[in-house]
Amino acid sequence: MLCLALFASAYNLVFGYVGLLAFGHAAFYGSSAYVAAHTASAFGFPTELAILSGVAVATALGGLFGWLAIRRQGLYFAMITLALAQIVYFYAVQASWTNGEDGIQSVPRGHLFGIVDLDQPLNMYFFVLAIFLAGFAAIYRIVRSPFGQVLKSIRENEPRTTSLGYSTDRFKLLAFTLSAGLAGLAGGTKAIVFQIASLTDLYFMTSADALLMTLIGGVGTLLGPVVGAVVVVTMQKELATLGSWVIVVQGAAFVLFVLFLRKGIVGTLEDALARRAERRRRPADAPTAAPVAGDEVAAGKPR
Repeated sequence: MLCLALFASAYNLVFGYVGLLAFGHAAFYGSSAYVAAHTASAFGFPTELAILSGVAVATALGGLFGWLAIRRQGLYFAMITLALAQIVYFYAVQASWTNGEDGIQSVPRGHLFGIVDLDQPLNMYFFVLAIFLAGFAAIYRIVRSPFGQVLKSIRENEPRTTSLGYSTDRFKLLAFTLSAGLAGLAGGTKAIVFQIASLTDLYFMTSADALLMTLIGGVGTLLGPVVGAVVVVTMQKELATLGSWVIVVQGAAFVLFVLFLRKGIVGTLEDALARRAERRRRPADAPTAAPVAGDEVAAGKPR
């Protein structure tokens, strides 16, 4: 759940704060998982170095994909990112070191800094929690920084942002690359946690899951993707007995959220709290003024 929450938060950095609908984030998530699993199992890299290797590859892919796609907008941008992600997927199917459909299995968890045994579930949990908090703190800092304010202005009105002197393509490329790196952090951690990297990590439905989590939780909110990840993972776990019908239920939930909670759970809740606070402030801020003589005349009363 924490890995997927970080993955969805990384996706929200591009979709929610820049307004770029991308369908290729599975490439960053999955490529990092494969690289982390391969370096840990084949080369004996320490756990932290294996994850960082995956993050480096995902960041490089993000920079390349962004450079190729960022000059397009809307549906064209989405389709380019999807096509590039599918190239990575089919490479993983054919490459020898990825083991095709079998994936990379039995990935060693190792010891953190050579001391902490990550085969212990509690140690692994706190390790993943620390990675999630570090990634979430990075996203929080990015969003609240002047750089983040420029990203929001690009989302709201890109021509006006350009007229203010900002190179919007450069800002979008940097945001896309940062998002890819954070998605890679989630993917590399996932490979160590589950001790496997498979084609599912690169499949386009993984990108769709990130989009679904963001929409359910709330696009453009910090906590929205986290809440969305909790909802989706819980749904998948509790409805696992339904088999392939889980996808149908997820699709129905997606439709309902789009129709009735367009801002997601967190976005709707924030709007409700803001309206409530506004109603509470209004009586105190707007005292009733005493009527003047002109008002009495207009009302038909004598002076």
